[in-house]
Amino acid sequence: MTDSETETISVAEISDGPGGEGTEEPGTTVDLPVVDILTGRGFVTGKSGSGKSNTASVIIENLLSANFPVLIVDTDGEYYGLKQEFELLHAGADDECDIQVSPEHAERLATLALEQNVPIILDVSGYLDDAASDELVTEVAKHLFAKEKKLKKPFLMLIEECHEYIPEKGGMDEAGKMLIKIGKRGRKHGLGVVGISQRPADVKKDFITQCDWLVWHRLTWRNDTKVVGRILGSEYADAIEDMGNGEGFLVTDWSESIRRVQFHKKETFDAGATPGLDDFERPDLKSVDGDLVSDLKEISDEKARQESRIADLRQEIDKKDARIRQLERELEEARNLSRMADQFAQAMFQKAEAPYRGGDGRNLNRPADKQAALGEYDGSADGDVADAAADAAADAGSGDDGAADADAPPRQLEAPSGPPWPTHGLLSERDEAAADGTGGPSGAGAASEAAPSAGDESWLADAEMGDFQPAELHPAPGAESRRDVVDRMTAIIDALGDAHHGMLAHYRERGVSDPLAAHVAAGETGDQHLAYGRNRSLRRAGFIRHAGRGKYEYALPDLVSDEYADLLGDDELRETVAAIEASFVEEEADGE
Repeated sequence: MTDSETETISVAEISDGPGGEGTEEPGTTVDLPVVDILTGRGFVTGKSGSGKSNTASVIIENLLSANFPVLIVDTDGEYYGLKQEFELLHAGADDECDIQVSPEHAERLATLALEQNVPIILDVSGYLDDAASDELVTEVAKHLFAKEKKLKKPFLMLIEECHEYIPEKGGMDEAGKMLIKIGKRGRKHGLGVVGISQRPADVKKDFITQCDWLVWHRLTWRNDTKVVGRILGSEYADAIEDMGNGEGFLVTDWSESIRRVQFHKKETFDAGATPGLDDFERPDLKSVDGDLVSDLKEISDEKARQESRIADLRQEIDKKDARIRQLERELEEARNLSRMADQFAQAMFQKAEAPYRGGDGRNLNRPADKQAALGEYDGSADGDVADAAADAAADAGSGDDGAADADAPPRQLEAPSGPPWPTHGLLSERDEAAADGTGGPSGAGAASEAAPSAGDESWLADAEMGDFQPAELHPAPGAESRRDVVDRMTAIIDALGDAHHGMLAHYRERGVSDPLAAHVAAGETGDQHLAYGRNRSLRRAGFIRHAGRGKYEYALPDLVSDEYADLLGDDELRETVAAIEASFVEEEADGE
């Protein structure tokens, strides 16, 4: 047997009083075997002020004096006083610590403790987040256990307020499970553990009953003395209530008796003493080797760099998310244009039923209520309009107000440069000929050429780029009945979204307004890009026109009038406009 295996530390003296069964005389020195303390499982308990922390410090002071390494999990920040006499690494979250640490430092801390024999105070009292401190304790314990499987070096881990990690009631977190694992399997690897608690009733009994050595200081709570009675006996439960400060029952596997002892008073600064009226003076503390701290600081610096990088990446992600949301809004606008183009195709096919196409002018897909609103439109006025077709073709212009978007905010995704349908009034030579009766190529065949086949979708892509052939969607004035005009314009309005309908209703009510006000009035957001984009669709359809200084005015009546080359009387014009307006005014009323 080597000297280290028989080495002991002196921690107390036999005390005179009831309860003890020892054969030694009072005042006899009590020694503890170092190896059993370092590698075993211990438990020290007692109510606040009974001396349990003093007992733990006395044991630690003796181990440090003999150059045996320890790691203290300090939950109350009261063990830094050991640095008055010993060089310990004080690691934690406070500025008073030698180094601020996190779970990333756990492996390095275990390496310092086991391989470089550096005693460590792991001060978790400064962590505001319990989860962070628990994770730190868990990771340190894991690395100590893993390294000890190879090193098998006697080493003691002391846990203050152990009931917080291994409670009798409730579940244990990862830290508690790891400490229980050390208690059960650590001894054969050389890793010992001692728990400190003022409430033995709150500590998991499986841990207490498996301990190799225990110290019971003064306890007065009934639940706690009952624990003493179950483990030591009723006579000890009665005697423990009257013990003095520093007195305790010492129970060890290497002794056959329960001894009542008086522990020595610690020699280092008592940072856990109850504050008095005297001024508090922090003692001079020994500092650790700067190289040890610098190694840990490198880990801290690397963590700071990683956190900074993560913050930068999160900022970039936020920017990209904002960009994605903007593009999604613009994509929705593009989809609206696509739906409008599809409606235009339907309107074009419906015109094949118009009188000049050989049909009877009916739109059988139109809802019954709107058919009723158009009941008096029998197409009798078409002849009057047809008489002025050639004059209307000669006088028609592009009608596109180039300044209409002068006040619109810049957009990152620009709308197509041309209107998604032709501005009314622009006629091809073929349609001019059809309008004035001279005919076009192939006569009736020209009519069929004007409308694309159902399977031909090439014109739809052109529509999204604003490349419609004007004559294909706008026949010469008078070529359509008033019902056809209403159907065609209603189809365009139906192709627009609810927001467009609300904006158009606002312009109708106000006469003159600005896009943002119209957008908000439609129940939409104050997003300028969306407001001006939707306003652009209304303007290009001819339903509104630029009025100057960022304002736009309602232009549907003028648009209808232009379709008939001003041949409608006032009453007829109002009736036609009202029939078209029913497609969005009624919807607005329903929404209210």
